[in-house]
Amino acid sequence: MRKLIIGGCLGMALCWGVQAQDRADRQQLENEDSFSMILLGDPQGYVKYDINQPLFELQTAWIADNVDNLKIKTVLCTGDLVEQNDNLIPNRRMLNQTSREMWQSVSRSFERLDNVVPYIISCGNHDYGYRHAENGMTRFPEYFPIERNRKWRDCAVAVFPNRNGVESLENAAFEFADDRWGKLLVVCNEFAPRDEVLDWTKNLISGDRFKNHRVIYITHSLIGEKNGERTDNEPYGISPRNWGKQVWEKLIEPSENIVLALCGHMGEVGGFEDSVGYRVDRTASGKDVPQMMFNVQTLGGGWEGNGGDGWLRILEFMPDGTTVKVRTYSPLFGISPSTRHLAHRRGEIDEFEMKLAR
Repeated sequence: MRKLIIGGCLGMALCWGVQAQDRADRQQLENEDSFSMILLGDPQGYVKYDINQPLFELQTAWIADNVDNLKIKTVLCTGDLVEQNDNLIPNRRMLNQTSREMWQSVSRSFERLDNVVPYIISCGNHDYGYRHAENGMTRFPEYFPIERNRKWRDCAVAVFPNRNGVESLENAAFEFADDRWGKLLVVCNEFAPRDEVLDWTKNLISGDRFKNHRVIYITHSLIGEKNGERTDNEPYGISPRNWGKQVWEKLIEPSENIVLALCGHMGEVGGFEDSVGYRVDRTASGKDVPQMMFNVQTLGGGWEGNGGDGWLRILEFMPDGTTVKVRTYSPLFGISPSTRHLAHRRGEIDEFEMKLAR
């Protein structure tokens, strides 16, 4: 009898093993020859309240589950990983976590992607100083050393010291390749990058090794929401610095191979149009450069809401080697059949195409 019971249990276990989970609205590429990059907005609203933290972990778990079917080359995050970089006493009117708890939470969320896919983060103002980017101190290198994700070792090609003289992924370059798109270089810069960071980036992308790469540039502060005005004269003590206006004038406009620029940072309480921005400008070499801002932290209840309703963007690089199709999607809504109809935004600011110069 005991053998029969054990056998029955083994049979049930095998049966359950065969029945794989019905995945949470897995997404597919429009074209099987495409690849994708995933864009995450500022996650600070998810990590500053313990009740919100699982929502960001859901996003990264969903990404890990879709790496193969979306052919995800990398994940891009616009920064502001935490609400405050180094604060021991939480202000209960705006968060309930210490800075250490927030760093631990966001690190835990990204663990879902470690050794699965490279991710690239442009640190934001909230990731510096104590509460308000008063200086260049940051805990980022402690929680995101290059050793934690072996996928970085396959693509990281250059780093530059941060404001504390530490070589860090705050200023870094990552190389990718595709048969149809050729060689791509993704470069991230610190918040309000110093002149020496912009010079390093300029020299890197124009040097012999990378001058024929198409460059995707990501920094936290570049353009704002709605009409996409460039950021300038921001009220942060961090210094020396360059705001979006100077980043465009000193780095992007003179470049010959930056083809796309991404940022977060700006946003207001309101609709989706208050959380995204987009503009296209021509560089000195005559190439059009799309610039996209994505920061959805106030969606889902405002500044003290749930952190952003799980919204992210799927950037599909089409096989023509020029077109990137943008989709706006939420795994939070997609995880349940009862809310799946809400998981895709279909408006003009949510689904659109970008043309990247060759």
